[in-house]
Amino acid sequence: MLKANDGKELETEVEGNKYCRYAIQTHYVQIGENYIDIMEKYVKPVYKEGDFISISEKIISLCQKRVIYKKDMKVSRLAKFLSKFAMSSDVGIGVDSPYKMQVAIDLCGCFKVIYAAIRAGIGKLFKKKGIFYDIVGQEISGLDGFYGKVFPEYSEFGIRIPENPDKVCNEIYQKLGINSMIVDANDFNVEILGKSSNLCYNDEVLKQIIKDNPAGQSKQLTPIILIRKM
Repeated sequence: MLKANDGKELETEVEGNKYCRYAIQTHYVQIGENYIDIMEKYVKPVYKEGDFISISEKIISLCQKRVIYKKDMKVSRLAKFLSKFAMSSDVGIGVDSPYKMQVAIDLCGCFKVIYAAIRAGIGKLFKKKGIFYDIVGQEISGLDGFYGKVFPEYSEFGIRIPENPDKVCNEIYQKLGINSMIVDANDFNVEILGKSSNLCYNDEVLKQIIKDNPAGQSKQLTPIILIRKM
């Protein structure tokens, strides 16, 4: 039976239109699984024309094997030093983790990360947040994992954002006829990483539809939300 997650509202209203947000529970998705098979098993049986789905970026990344293992990393002195000055977050891992800071250095280069850290430090004086991530980009701000509070095994690896998210969504539509978007969402913020070409909503409307994070932030195992316009 389709229903909302516990503690989440089933319906929301955006620009005068009402939408139901049904939580689709899956199994615990492992690294290297096939996202088409997952959508076919859990979404296809309940999907109706006019529906679309919101997919957590994490399960697409896991299917794409977009992981960085701690055991394969060498954390530099610079990463350890800079991470000491980074702000911590209640919504997941930040660059206060030397591992995430090291990924930033590996992907962006030392000079860009040092520049971002200096700018962020200046920003703190004026109570401005997010400057570091604005400079280093979404690849770093969207990095998940290295964090075992919800799923202990996630403490052993980082999870990068999906590769070619628009292409993934279009593949899901071409093979299954399901319109979708891939989101990086938590209880404080929502980012639309990609969407299928046939999904005729702008990003701001899509963000408003799921701004309260109907997928939840814990062990619900509901990385997919079926959205149905009423």
